[in-house]
Amino acid sequence: MQYQPNDHDPADRSPGSEEANPTNELHLWLLTVMALACGIFVANVYYNQPILGLLLRAYPGAPGTVGLIPTATQLGFACGLFLLIPLGDRMDRRRLILWQAAALCLALILLAVAPNARVAVIASAAVGITGSVAQQIVPFAAGLAAPNRRGQVVGTVMSGVLCGILLGRAVGGFVGDHWGWRATFGLGAALSALVWVPLWVWLPSSRPETRHSYAALMKSLAVLWRDEPLLRHATYIQAALFASFIGLWTVLSLHMHEAFGLGAEAAGLMGVVGAVGILMAPLAGRIADRHGPYVVIGLGCLIMALSYVIMGVWGGLIGLVVGIVLLDLGEQAALISNQHVVYALRQEARSRLNTLFMSGMFVGGAAGSWTASFAWQIGGWPAVCTLGGMFALLGLAIHFYGRLGQAR
Repeated sequence: MQYQPNDHDPADRSPGSEEANPTNELHLWLLTVMALACGIFVANVYYNQPILGLLLRAYPGAPGTVGLIPTATQLGFACGLFLLIPLGDRMDRRRLILWQAAALCLALILLAVAPNARVAVIASAAVGITGSVAQQIVPFAAGLAAPNRRGQVVGTVMSGVLCGILLGRAVGGFVGDHWGWRATFGLGAALSALVWVPLWVWLPSSRPETRHSYAALMKSLAVLWRDEPLLRHATYIQAALFASFIGLWTVLSLHMHEAFGLGAEAAGLMGVVGAVGILMAPLAGRIADRHGPYVVIGLGCLIMALSYVIMGVWGGLIGLVVGIVLLDLGEQAALISNQHVVYALRQEARSRLNTLFMSGMFVGGAAGSWTASFAWQIGGWPAVCTLGGMFALLGLAIHFYGRLGQAR
């Protein structure tokens, strides 16, 4: 279902649309910088999770306030996702990305020098809000790509995002253990500033896709959700799959300690293992470009379900490694294919479509984290594997239901 522009909404049409007025070719070096920037920016949102114990020791008189730091970061990220990403449809995306990334650097510096826990919470919320800049880059890359390469481009950029999610915990824990928690956020600020420079040099400018006011943009989110069934189906599928994905990473360190006697650092290193599966996934983008995204979505769901069978039945460390690689490969393959579907709907509303899609995905991730923790408490690792497999099969069922609806 390809969106066709209508005559009664001229404010959503702009002479600057990519397909109507193609931009310069998206070269490999620019694509690489965009993917690297996505990973560096989003990793900042996850640095505090493995060093929470260090933060508690740094502020011993305020354990309750320190406990709010990860929550403030995640809530800030959700707010940035919902409130800032739609601006990409009405502003020059280059300028928006550079300003938001600069604000992220400042927030990280404030967090690195925070004199007390309250300031750390405020700075953490600011890191979350500004860290959503990664999701400004993804629809920008999709718009710069030729239609026949969009899946591959989105896959490459999203590989950076998910590598940042996985490796952020490992890097945060390693740096915190060896050089202190302030060094973790200082490193985040330095890396963010370092990648800001090539973005400033090479990112092209873009013309606004709509002349709507900010209030009208926010109101249009409900209209887009109502009018685009493919957006709803893609969001439901990815919410279920991200619940499966985040659920495993929520309890992985507990399982590795109980089953193998390994600590949090080893669990963090599993993020490197998971990144192997993610880096393989741009191949799925090429398949989606050639044969359509729907086959890849179904295959991704099946691969994720299979990964939980392997991890549940094959009890050794090798089985866990194989399962994690397959889980992350399936998640990324389905994700880039669902985004392929979403970004093809309305070129003038890609940022708003991304807001709705990613918001739904992270709501699913929050549900997966909570239910996985509960499953661990009542049934241990077998219950977690069963739950993760059920989420993957739920995504597959939604996928087939949507395909049947389109066939009618």
